[in-house]
Amino acid sequence: MHIFINNEWHTSLKGKTFQTFNPATGVKICEVEEADKADVDKAVKAARAASQRGSPWRRMDVSSRGRLLHKLADLMERDRALLATMETIDTGKPFLHSFFIDLDGSIKTLRYYAGWADKI
Repeated sequence: MHIFINNEWHTSLKGKTFQTFNPATGVKICEVEEADKADVDKAVKAARAASQRGSPWRRMDVSSRGRLLHKLADLMERDRALLATMETIDTGKPFLHSFFIDLDGSIKTLRYYAGWADKI
């Protein structure tokens, strides 16, 4: 699994990875890129550039930003069972906790901030 920076997938600059395991079974889930300071600096630089004057995000009207947040919430709602299953496998927490608490909280938070997008 790669690092997502500036709307693209990247390997870590040092090429280091680590394995992640299902805590309930000990079975390997996947191998993940290990970010270091240089990777974080690259991500921060990209985030700052995205918020600069003239960037596509800054030029986008606030209603469109809100619609994007609602769209992300819609997609999470649509794929809620899959996302909850992945969270359960990764963390070992009960599925119902992932489904009703983690995903519900994330979806509600996105919708809350989407509602504020054109009011600030």
